[in-house]
Amino acid sequence: MSGHEPNPVTLRLSAGGEAAQGNFWEEIGGRATFEKLVRAFYEGIKTDEVLLPLYPEEDLEGAIQRLTGFLEQYWGGPVTYSEERGHPRLRIRHQPFKVNPDARDRWLKHMRAALDTLELSPLQDATLWAYLDRAAHAMVNTFDE
Repeated sequence: MSGHEPNPVTLRLSAGGEAAQGNFWEEIGGRATFEKLVRAFYEGIKTDEVLLPLYPEEDLEGAIQRLTGFLEQYWGGPVTYSEERGHPRLRIRHQPFKVNPDARDRWLKHMRAALDTLELSPLQDATLWAYLDRAAHAMVNTFDE
């Protein structure tokens, strides 16, 4: 084992007890890959006049660590995010912020550019992008400009 607790959601097990579909987190390079993704994403956020004000300047590193931890836990890495912050409750955590379609599209633009820096296989890229796209759409909480 890689020294971390398995993701609590496993859809199928192999005869050896491991997730039959493999571990996406390990497959794409573990924490280093997710941290690279998130740091590249926040470089884009720093240039965005709409999204940047949503992130506290004094806690940008905290935001980087929280998103990295969430994504790596979701994809089969350590469960540190839940140990430190509890259930992700993404919609509730984003409720205080105005997430309209423009904000969603800007978020996706920066995440797409960040994902392109990883040079994943087409299947890995499509798998990760499909989740990020669905999650971004689910966070929209207003259609007000």
